[in-house]
Amino acid sequence: MSQTAEILEVDVEGGQLAVHDLSGGPARHGAPVVLAAHGITANGLMWRPVADELVRRRGSGAVRFLAPDLRGRGASNTVTGPFGLACHAADLVAVAAEVGDCPVLVGHSMGAFIAGLTAATAPGSFRSAVLVDGGLAFPAPADLDIDAALQAVIGPAMQRLSMRFESPEAYLGFWAQHPALGPALQGPQGDAIRDYIRHDLVEDGEGGWRSTCVLDAIRADGADVLADQRTHGSVAEAVSHGVPVEFLWAHRGLLDEPQGLYDEGRLAALDVPSGVRVSEVDANHYTVVLGEPGVSAVVDAIERQLDAVR
Repeated sequence: MSQTAEILEVDVEGGQLAVHDLSGGPARHGAPVVLAAHGITANGLMWRPVADELVRRRGSGAVRFLAPDLRGRGASNTVTGPFGLACHAADLVAVAAEVGDCPVLVGHSMGAFIAGLTAATAPGSFRSAVLVDGGLAFPAPADLDIDAALQAVIGPAMQRLSMRFESPEAYLGFWAQHPALGPALQGPQGDAIRDYIRHDLVEDGEGGWRSTCVLDAIRADGADVLADQRTHGSVAEAVSHGVPVEFLWAHRGLLDEPQGLYDEGRLAALDVPSGVRVSEVDANHYTVVLGEPGVSAVVDAIERQLDAVR
Protein backbone atom coordinates (compact mmCIF):
# COMPACT_ATOMS: atom_id res chain seq x y z
CA MET A 1 0.00 0.00 0.00
CA SER A 2 1.36 3.44 -0.90
CA GLN A 3 0.09 6.85 0.13
CA THR A 4 0.11 10.06 -1.91
CA ALA A 5 -1.54 13.05 -0.22
CA GLU A 6 -4.94 11.70 0.88
CA ILE A 7 -5.09 8.77 -1.54
CA LEU A 8 -4.05 5.24 -0.61
CA GLU A 9 -3.42 2.69 -3.33
CA VAL A 10 -4.31 -0.88 -2.39
CA ASP A 11 -3.37 -3.84 -4.58
CA VAL A 12 -6.41 -5.82 -5.71
CA GLU A 13 -7.07 -8.26 -8.52
CA GLY A 14 -6.81 -6.28 -11.76
CA GLY A 15 -4.90 -3.25 -10.49
CA GLN A 16 -4.77 -0.78 -7.62
CA LEU A 17 -7.81 0.50 -5.77
CA ALA A 18 -7.77 4.22 -4.97
CA VAL A 19 -8.89 4.81 -1.38
CA HIS A 20 -9.62 8.31 -0.07
CA ASP A 21 -8.45 8.93 3.49
CA LEU A 22 -11.01 11.40 4.84
CA SER A 23 -9.78 11.28 8.45
CA GLY A 24 -9.06 15.02 8.71
CA GLY A 25 -5.42 14.42 9.62
CA PRO A 26 -3.02 11.64 10.62
CA ALA A 27 -4.86 8.90 12.49
CA ARG A 28 -3.94 8.52 16.15
CA HIS A 29 -2.39 5.25 17.29
CA GLY A 30 -5.13 2.68 17.73
CA ALA A 31 -7.81 4.82 16.10
CA PRO A 32 -10.74 2.72 14.89
CA VAL A 33 -11.40 2.49 11.16
CA VAL A 34 -14.56 3.21 9.18
CA LEU A 35 -14.60 1.73 5.67
CA ALA A 36 -17.30 3.20 3.43
CA ALA A 37 -18.66 1.95 0.09
CA HIS A 38 -20.47 4.27 -2.31
CA GLY A 39 -23.36 3.81 -4.73
CA ILE A 40 -23.45 2.40 -8.22
CA THR A 41 -22.39 5.49 -10.20
CA ALA A 42 -20.78 7.43 -7.35
CA ASN A 43 -17.22 7.63 -5.99
CA GLY A 44 -15.51 7.74 -2.61
CA LEU A 45 -15.66 11.52 -2.24
CA MET A 46 -19.41 11.31 -1.70
CA TRP A 47 -18.54 10.36 1.90
CA ARG A 48 -16.81 13.65 2.78
CA PRO A 49 -19.85 15.26 4.48
CA VAL A 50 -20.23 12.17 6.71
CA ALA A 51 -16.50 12.00 7.41
CA ASP A 52 -16.32 15.72 8.18
CA GLU A 53 -19.17 15.45 10.70
CA LEU A 54 -17.51 12.47 12.36
CA VAL A 55 -14.24 14.45 12.58
CA ARG A 56 -16.12 17.45 14.00
CA ARG A 57 -17.58 15.30 16.76
CA ARG A 58 -14.55 13.15 17.59
CA GLY A 59 -11.59 15.26 16.59
CA SER A 60 -9.06 15.04 13.80
CA GLY A 61 -7.44 11.62 13.58
CA ALA A 62 -9.68 10.06 16.24
CA VAL A 63 -11.23 7.80 13.59
CA ARG A 64 -9.64 6.68 10.34
CA PHE A 65 -12.26 7.15 7.64
CA LEU A 66 -11.45 5.34 4.39
CA ALA A 67 -13.64 5.61 1.29
CA PRO A 68 -12.50 3.78 -1.85
CA ASP A 69 -13.41 4.60 -5.40
CA LEU A 70 -14.84 1.18 -6.18
CA ARG A 71 -13.41 -0.63 -9.20
CA GLY A 72 -14.77 0.83 -12.42
CA ARG A 73 -15.28 4.34 -10.95
CA GLY A 74 -13.30 7.47 -10.16
CA ALA A 75 -9.56 6.93 -9.77
CA SER A 76 -10.16 3.15 -9.72
CA ASN A 77 -11.73 3.07 -13.19
CA THR A 78 -8.62 1.43 -14.68
CA VAL A 79 -8.95 -1.60 -12.41
CA THR A 80 -9.93 -4.35 -14.81
CA GLY A 81 -12.76 -6.83 -14.42
CA PRO A 82 -14.21 -9.08 -13.36
CA PHE A 83 -16.89 -6.84 -11.91
CA GLY A 84 -19.81 -7.67 -9.65
CA LEU A 85 -20.47 -7.27 -5.94
CA ALA A 86 -18.38 -10.28 -4.91
CA CYS A 87 -15.35 -8.53 -6.43
CA HIS A 88 -16.11 -5.36 -4.47
CA ALA A 89 -16.43 -7.43 -1.29
CA ALA A 90 -13.01 -8.98 -1.95
CA ASP A 91 -11.60 -5.49 -2.52
CA LEU A 92 -12.94 -4.25 0.83
CA VAL A 93 -11.47 -7.28 2.58
CA ALA A 94 -8.13 -6.39 0.95
CA VAL A 95 -8.35 -2.82 2.23
CA ALA A 96 -9.16 -4.04 5.75
CA ALA A 97 -6.18 -6.40 5.62
CA GLU A 98 -3.88 -3.57 4.54
CA VAL A 99 -4.92 -1.23 7.35
CA GLY A 100 -4.71 -4.04 9.88
CA ASP A 101 -7.91 -3.25 11.72
CA CYS A 102 -11.46 -4.52 12.08
CA PRO A 103 -13.43 -1.67 10.47
CA VAL A 104 -17.00 -0.56 10.80
CA LEU A 105 -18.44 -1.08 7.32
CA VAL A 106 -20.72 1.63 5.95
CA GLY A 107 -22.50 1.50 2.62
CA HIS A 108 -24.95 3.67 0.70
CA SER A 109 -27.32 2.35 -1.97
CA MET A 110 -25.34 -0.29 -3.94
CA GLY A 111 -22.58 0.19 -1.38
CA ALA A 112 -24.99 -1.04 1.30
CA PHE A 113 -25.42 -4.28 -0.63
CA ILE A 114 -21.63 -4.54 -0.87
CA ALA A 115 -21.26 -3.88 2.86
CA GLY A 116 -23.80 -6.58 3.68
CA LEU A 117 -22.15 -9.07 1.35
CA THR A 118 -18.69 -8.23 2.70
CA ALA A 119 -19.84 -8.73 6.29
CA ALA A 120 -21.39 -12.07 5.34
CA THR A 121 -18.29 -13.17 3.42
CA ALA A 122 -15.70 -12.22 6.05
CA PRO A 123 -17.57 -11.66 9.34
CA GLY A 124 -14.42 -11.91 11.44
CA SER A 125 -12.79 -9.04 9.56
CA PHE A 126 -15.37 -6.36 10.35
CA ARG A 127 -16.74 -4.81 13.52
CA SER A 128 -20.25 -4.13 12.24
CA ALA A 129 -22.18 -2.76 9.27
CA VAL A 130 -24.26 0.37 8.75
CA LEU A 131 -26.48 0.14 5.65
CA VAL A 132 -27.93 3.37 4.24
CA ASP A 133 -30.91 3.22 1.86
CA GLY A 134 -29.83 -0.10 0.40
CA GLY A 135 -28.75 -3.60 1.30
CA LEU A 136 -32.21 -5.12 1.75
CA ALA A 137 -33.44 -6.55 -1.54
CA PHE A 138 -36.78 -7.20 -3.17
CA PRO A 139 -37.32 -10.45 -5.11
CA ALA A 140 -36.47 -10.11 -8.81
CA PRO A 141 -38.61 -11.52 -11.65
CA ALA A 142 -37.01 -14.30 -13.67
CA ASP A 143 -37.23 -12.32 -16.94
CA LEU A 144 -35.63 -9.16 -15.52
CA ASP A 145 -34.11 -6.80 -18.15
CA ILE A 146 -31.09 -5.40 -16.28
CA ASP A 147 -30.55 -2.29 -18.46
CA ALA A 148 -34.25 -1.40 -18.40
CA ALA A 149 -34.43 -1.95 -14.65
CA LEU A 150 -31.34 0.18 -14.02
CA GLN A 151 -32.76 2.96 -16.18
CA ALA A 152 -36.04 2.78 -14.28
CA VAL A 153 -34.36 2.84 -10.86
CA ILE A 154 -31.47 5.29 -11.21
CA GLY A 155 -32.73 7.28 -14.20
CA PRO A 156 -30.55 10.34 -14.93
CA ALA A 157 -27.58 8.81 -13.11
CA MET A 158 -27.56 5.99 -15.68
CA GLN A 159 -28.26 8.31 -18.60
CA ARG A 160 -25.24 10.48 -17.94
CA LEU A 161 -22.80 7.59 -18.45
CA SER A 162 -23.16 7.90 -22.23
CA MET A 163 -23.18 11.72 -22.24
CA ARG A 164 -20.33 14.04 -23.16
CA PHE A 165 -19.89 17.42 -21.45
CA GLU A 166 -17.96 20.42 -22.73
CA SER A 167 -16.56 21.33 -19.31
CA PRO A 168 -16.71 20.45 -15.59
CA GLU A 169 -18.99 23.45 -15.17
CA ALA A 170 -21.41 21.95 -17.70
CA TYR A 171 -21.41 18.72 -15.70
CA LEU A 172 -22.18 20.62 -12.52
CA GLY A 173 -24.97 22.33 -14.43
CA PHE A 174 -26.39 18.94 -15.37
CA TRP A 175 -26.51 17.92 -11.72
CA ALA A 176 -27.87 21.30 -10.63
CA GLN A 177 -31.09 20.36 -12.44
CA HIS A 178 -31.44 17.09 -10.55
CA PRO A 179 -34.49 17.35 -8.25
CA ALA A 180 -32.92 15.37 -5.40
CA LEU A 181 -29.26 16.43 -5.52
CA GLY A 182 -29.47 19.85 -7.19
CA PRO A 183 -30.83 21.77 -4.20
CA ALA A 184 -28.08 20.32 -1.98
CA LEU A 185 -25.49 22.06 -4.16
CA GLN A 186 -26.74 25.33 -2.70
CA GLY A 187 -26.56 24.10 0.87
CA PRO A 188 -23.81 23.92 3.49
CA GLN A 189 -22.30 20.81 1.87
CA GLY A 190 -22.22 22.38 -1.58
CA ASP A 191 -18.43 22.60 -1.90
CA ALA A 192 -17.97 18.96 -0.88
CA ILE A 193 -20.70 17.84 -3.29
CA ARG A 194 -19.10 19.78 -6.14
CA ASP A 195 -15.74 18.11 -5.43
CA TYR A 196 -17.47 14.73 -5.46
CA ILE A 197 -19.18 15.48 -8.78
CA ARG A 198 -15.97 16.75 -10.41
CA HIS A 199 -14.14 13.61 -9.32
CA ASP A 200 -16.45 11.64 -11.59
CA LEU A 201 -15.06 13.41 -14.68
CA VAL A 202 -12.27 12.43 -17.06
CA GLU A 203 -11.22 14.15 -20.28
CA ASP A 204 -12.27 12.20 -23.37
CA GLY A 205 -9.26 13.17 -25.51
CA GLU A 206 -11.39 15.31 -27.83
CA GLY A 207 -11.73 18.39 -25.67
CA GLY A 208 -14.74 17.11 -23.77
CA TRP A 209 -15.46 15.36 -20.50
CA ARG A 210 -17.30 12.18 -19.57
CA SER A 211 -18.06 10.11 -16.49
CA THR A 212 -15.31 7.87 -15.17
CA CYS A 213 -17.81 5.04 -14.68
CA VAL A 214 -17.17 1.89 -16.72
CA LEU A 215 -20.48 0.78 -18.21
CA ASP A 216 -19.62 -2.94 -17.98
CA ALA A 217 -19.04 -2.48 -14.25
CA ILE A 218 -22.36 -0.69 -13.81
CA ARG A 219 -24.22 -3.45 -15.62
CA ALA A 220 -22.53 -6.29 -13.75
CA ASP A 221 -22.95 -4.62 -10.38
CA GLY A 222 -26.54 -3.67 -11.13
CA ALA A 223 -27.36 -7.24 -12.07
CA ASP A 224 -26.12 -8.43 -8.68
CA VAL A 225 -28.02 -5.75 -6.77
CA LEU A 226 -31.20 -6.66 -8.59
CA ALA A 227 -30.98 -10.44 -8.87
CA ASP A 228 -28.04 -12.14 -7.11
CA GLN A 229 -29.39 -14.52 -4.47
CA ARG A 230 -26.24 -14.50 -2.31
CA THR A 231 -26.32 -10.72 -2.23
CA HIS A 232 -30.03 -10.73 -1.37
CA GLY A 233 -29.45 -13.03 1.58
CA SER A 234 -26.28 -11.40 2.84
CA VAL A 235 -27.75 -9.30 5.66
CA ALA A 236 -29.42 -12.32 7.23
CA GLU A 237 -26.20 -14.29 6.76
CA ALA A 238 -24.08 -11.56 8.37
CA VAL A 239 -26.46 -11.35 11.34
CA SER A 240 -26.33 -15.15 11.73
CA HIS A 241 -22.55 -14.82 12.03
CA GLY A 242 -22.96 -12.30 14.85
CA VAL A 243 -22.21 -9.11 12.90
CA PRO A 244 -24.20 -6.15 14.29
CA VAL A 245 -26.14 -4.40 11.51
CA GLU A 246 -27.98 -1.08 11.38
CA PHE A 247 -30.25 -0.07 8.52
CA LEU A 248 -31.24 3.53 7.74
CA TRP A 249 -33.78 4.32 5.05
CA ALA A 250 -34.60 7.62 3.38
CA HIS A 251 -38.22 8.70 3.41
CA ARG A 252 -38.02 10.14 -0.15
CA GLY A 253 -36.71 8.69 -3.40
CA LEU A 254 -34.02 9.18 -6.02
CA LEU A 255 -35.85 12.14 -7.58
CA ASP A 256 -37.01 13.51 -4.22
CA GLU A 257 -40.41 11.93 -4.80
CA PRO A 258 -42.49 11.14 -1.71
CA GLN A 259 -42.14 7.37 -2.19
CA GLY A 260 -38.64 6.22 -1.31
CA LEU A 261 -37.02 2.89 -2.08
CA TYR A 262 -38.32 1.59 1.25
CA ASP A 263 -41.26 2.26 3.50
CA GLU A 264 -42.70 0.55 6.56
CA GLY A 265 -44.90 -1.75 4.51
CA ARG A 266 -42.10 -2.84 2.23
CA LEU A 267 -39.79 -3.45 5.17
CA ALA A 268 -42.43 -5.56 6.88
CA ALA A 269 -42.71 -7.66 3.73
CA LEU A 270 -38.93 -8.07 3.58
CA ASP A 271 -38.85 -9.71 7.01
CA VAL A 272 -35.81 -7.77 8.25
CA PRO A 273 -33.67 -10.06 10.46
CA SER A 274 -34.25 -9.75 14.18
CA GLY A 275 -31.65 -7.60 15.85
CA VAL A 276 -31.16 -5.20 12.93
CA ARG A 277 -31.76 -1.67 14.16
CA VAL A 278 -33.96 0.17 11.62
CA SER A 279 -34.23 3.98 11.42
CA GLU A 280 -36.16 6.25 9.08
CA VAL A 281 -34.47 9.48 7.96
CA ASP A 282 -36.24 12.59 6.67
CA ALA A 283 -34.14 12.82 3.51
CA ASN A 284 -34.06 11.64 -0.07
CA HIS A 285 -31.80 8.95 -1.52
CA TYR A 286 -28.95 11.43 -2.05
CA THR A 287 -29.28 13.82 0.87
CA VAL A 288 -29.35 10.93 3.33
CA VAL A 289 -25.53 11.03 3.00
CA LEU A 290 -24.99 14.50 1.53
CA GLY A 291 -27.14 16.83 3.62
CA GLU A 292 -28.92 17.29 6.92
CA PRO A 293 -30.52 15.60 8.74
CA GLY A 294 -29.18 12.61 6.82
CA VAL A 295 -25.51 13.16 7.59
CA SER A 296 -26.15 13.44 11.32
CA ALA A 297 -28.31 10.30 11.32
CA VAL A 298 -25.61 8.30 9.53
CA VAL A 299 -22.91 9.58 11.88
CA ASP A 300 -25.12 8.75 14.87
CA ALA A 301 -25.28 5.15 13.61
CA ILE A 302 -21.52 5.00 13.02
CA GLU A 303 -20.86 6.32 16.51
CA ARG A 304 -23.18 3.74 18.02
CA GLN A 305 -21.12 1.05 16.37
CA LEU A 306 -17.79 2.61 17.34
CA ASP A 307 -18.91 2.90 20.97
CA ALA A 308 -20.51 -0.54 21.26
CA VAL A 309 -18.84 -2.96 23.64
CA ARG A 310 -17.61 -6.04 21.78
